[in-house]
Amino acid sequence: MSKVKGHKSVIFDLRLSTFDACLLMQEKPKVSVTRTRRDSAAKEFSFTADSIPAGGLKDVRAKAWDAFTKFSMPITTDEAWRRTDLRLLPASDFKIPKEGAFEDLPVVPESLLKPLTGEQHGGQITLLPGGSRVDLDPDLVSKGVIFTDIRTAEREHTELLNKLIGTIVKPEDGKFAALASALAGNGVLLYVPKNVQVETPLHSVLWGPGTDLAHFSHLIVYVEDGASVTYVHEAASPNETGHAMHAGIVEIHVGKDANLRFVELQSWGRHVWNFSHERARVERGGNLDWIFGAVGSRLTKNFSDLDLAGEGSVGRMSGFYFTDGTQHLDHDTQQNHLAPHTTSDLLFKGALKGKSRSVWQGMIYVAPGAQKTDGYQANRNLILDEQARADSIPGLEILADDVRCTHGATVGKFEKEPLFYLKSLGIAQAEAERLVVEGFFDPIMQRIPFEGVRERFQQAIQDKLSVDK
Repeated sequence: MSKVKGHKSVIFDLRLSTFDACLLMQEKPKVSVTRTRRDSAAKEFSFTADSIPAGGLKDVRAKAWDAFTKFSMPITTDEAWRRTDLRLLPASDFKIPKEGAFEDLPVVPESLLKPLTGEQHGGQITLLPGGSRVDLDPDLVSKGVIFTDIRTAEREHTELLNKLIGTIVKPEDGKFAALASALAGNGVLLYVPKNVQVETPLHSVLWGPGTDLAHFSHLIVYVEDGASVTYVHEAASPNETGHAMHAGIVEIHVGKDANLRFVELQSWGRHVWNFSHERARVERGGNLDWIFGAVGSRLTKNFSDLDLAGEGSVGRMSGFYFTDGTQHLDHDTQQNHLAPHTTSDLLFKGALKGKSRSVWQGMIYVAPGAQKTDGYQANRNLILDEQARADSIPGLEILADDVRCTHGATVGKFEKEPLFYLKSLGIAQAEAERLVVEGFFDPIMQRIPFEGVRERFQQAIQDKLSVDK
């Protein structure tokens, strides 16, 4: 944990986990190996410019495609990808679902469509392979709220969509950001007008069944000055044999004195390669409560950036993840304090079973002049099996001289003493393990104001603990 105050320019960047540092200290025989970048990279995708969806965003997507073609496939010598290897990604096999493809694929479970916040939805969007379904309360429509799928937005809100898309997450942010920008024919536009209070939560589900398919999504959330809304989005699919992929973008704007609660749940099937670029910009006096939950996918690489752009803006990021088997989840977070008197608060907690691996890389950046910043980040990991591994890399870059920034990271094994105590009270082994793990996650649960979301996380804990190693 580091606290910084009264220094003009201080930079902390912890790039090596304890495990990596130990490896570097070991003497290794020198081996001369000549490798090209292509030798150490995954195969390229087979998509072409003809894969770009038709519609009102044709020009925007064409520019994104140009950016995509200039990027090489990420490899482990790239700093952001050092701990996530894509060489097994069967990129050339993936195809975009045809129009109406969902009609021949497993249907979305009713359990995913139930409200997780409150008793009912103010609106719900179901994004499907080659289609979508939209429902919105007429009262919200009368207030000027727009909550619809991207295809409808292209037809009915062309000017607004073209004004907003690609302004927060840009194609130049990375290969997968460019790919999703170019090919995402599925997605959501949420627009809340100035001073409108949306009392009933909004909900969307991205349902991605099928193998050898590439699912692309683009979410745009724009909350005008003084407005407020709660929005829950879940990406999910059944477990299937083979491979599938998702590449997505989330762009969030929280206006002056506006409030957004945004909940993201990731429960992709174990065959899915998942990539996402997400960024939120919060203006003066705005408040964002951003909640993440990740229990699915074969491999996930997620970039989540919080830009506190206006004086007095506040952002809180709360993350929950639980891995087992050979799952690999890599979350890369950035808290950017770009104005004075801003506050960020990040807490990510994860548990790992089997041979799974998690990576969390976090950075708090304080810009010159962003005085009176208060930044906090912490990552806590619980290792339940000897072969599981968690890498936790916090970082600070501080370019102002009157700030308070704190960070910390821990990786700990499953303690036997609490289990012994609980078993001495007559509690069975499995129940005792569940209680210990739930106790570990309790600080995250306390940060979640929605009972339905807490119940979903608690069910995920039980499901993971009941799966054989």
